[in-house]
Amino acid sequence: MRIVLAGASGFLGGLIRDRLARTHQLVLLTRTPRGIAGVTEVEWQPDGSAGPWARTLDGADAVINLAGEPLVGRRWSRARKTQLAASRVMPTRSLVAAIDRAAARPRVLVSASAVGYYGPHGSEVLTEDSPAGNDFLASICVEWENAALAAEPLGTRVVTIRTGLVLSSKGGALTPMLLPFRLGLGGPIGSGRQYWPWIHADDWCGIVELLLDRPEISGAMNLTAPSPVTNAAFAKTLGRVLRRPAILPAPRLALRAVLGEVADALLISGQRAEPTRALALGYTFAYENLETALRQILGA
Repeated sequence: MRIVLAGASGFLGGLIRDRLARTHQLVLLTRTPRGIAGVTEVEWQPDGSAGPWARTLDGADAVINLAGEPLVGRRWSRARKTQLAASRVMPTRSLVAAIDRAAARPRVLVSASAVGYYGPHGSEVLTEDSPAGNDFLASICVEWENAALAAEPLGTRVVTIRTGLVLSSKGGALTPMLLPFRLGLGGPIGSGRQYWPWIHADDWCGIVELLLDRPEISGAMNLTAPSPVTNAAFAKTLGRVLRRPAILPAPRLALRAVLGEVADALLISGQRAEPTRALALGYTFAYENLETALRQILGA
């Protein structure tokens, strides 16, 4: 299968790139080619239109779109919010424009989204049929997904993957947690009652591969494990795996003072999102239990 991947330089892009490169012909769309062995790199400028790079999609079997700047690392000023939205929506529009131009259009577009689509919902169970929220992250996800769904009238199957907290030894959200927990300074964030819908990186990649091969699958998919946990339970489990106490809370007000709106959107609130469609399709999770997943990742 010839697969075009946008966003390969990010955390998730690196995970799926390494996995797919073993058995597929992989073409990476990148602003800065890096000479990665075993793949073809094509320079692109994702400005919402189809440039010379668009011919790469002609005859491709699949397109995976993971382009988007990291949400963390900087406070969300008005300008930063605009940048975060554009870094997701404009590449998606570029890919759809390229699909439109292709003589032989890709059969499927798997396009990134996030569980932030739902907004904060407390302990309410959220499936792919749950409505969108109305906060900043939800608005980005809605616009992002709508940009991808514009490929459907062109005859390309579209799947939008609403990803939760992906756990891996290769980076992502788990890495910055480890040092304070190893020092015995970890603990719940805020009340700790907010749900963290996690998924092991192997299962995340496994579901993405499944979506490439199943022509009957389209629409939204929650890429989360079947057993989301509260932040307090996550902290307790991580502490147990590392054999360290995990009782020092990170106060809500302090987080807001340091991180601003980022703290509310990504740490203090949460979603109890469950992978209803993946389970219905018969996907077997390798890691359903958080402690088992963490022990495998950390070699504990």
